[in-house]
Amino acid sequence: MRHLIACLALAAAPVFAADLQGVDVVFLGEQHDNPHHHARQAELTADLSPKALVFEMLTAEQATQVTPDLIGDEAALEAALGWNDSGWPDFSMYYPIFAAAPQARVYGAAVPRDAARAAMSDVVAAFDGDAAAFGLDQPLPEDQQAAREELQQAAHCNALPPEMLPMMVSVQRLRDAELARQAKLAYQATGGPVVVITGNGHAREDWGAPVALAAAAPDLTIAALGQGEDDRDPEGRFDTVAHSPSIEREDPCEAFLKSRGN
Repeated sequence: MRHLIACLALAAAPVFAADLQGVDVVFLGEQHDNPHHHARQAELTADLSPKALVFEMLTAEQATQVTPDLIGDEAALEAALGWNDSGWPDFSMYYPIFAAAPQARVYGAAVPRDAARAAMSDVVAAFDGDAAAFGLDQPLPEDQQAAREELQQAAHCNALPPEMLPMMVSVQRLRDAELARQAKLAYQATGGPVVVITGNGHAREDWGAPVALAAAAPDLTIAALGQGEDDRDPEGRFDTVAHSPSIEREDPCEAFLKSRGN
């Protein structure tokens, strides 16, 4: 794996983009509901002029709906994608990313629900690709498995039974591998550069999609940006980290626990 290691903090998006010229695949992480993160992604995407964009938020079928004509019309593109029914944050935060690279071919890496359910019992069988090439056929190191289970428990407000935690990690591994698979397909079809829009957890270079992509395509150059809030870094390792102001948000665990009757 050939990574670009940025040796500077991200003071401004154009500085980071200049370092990324010539990189094959760039992962741009985000905290999904922070509009500042999406604004930075859009700015970097415009600077990089990728030939392909891979979105965690889109299925492969949705991605086929993105046409040059629709990219010029935010409302029409939102309707064609059925974004309002997707559960993702408001489309107005994501649309500038599409608009920043109107020439790019769009790929969707969202894992269908039936595949996610199947991954809980057999992640290899659930993957629509060469599982061994992307490392899915190998167990995680014990310390990484434990750390990932701990993060899954925290993400689910410490409400999951312990026996569910390995299953949730398997689903995350499937999502990492699908992002990597689509990034590889996008590079093979277009010659790159490819920009991947995804959450920080999938963009991290110590165990996320970049690791799966490096396993399947070791000759590609890969770089990843993680985005934190205020002075807090995102979990994981990235080539560089950017910070933006935090936003006001409700406690997600309050709603989660209420829905479970706790």
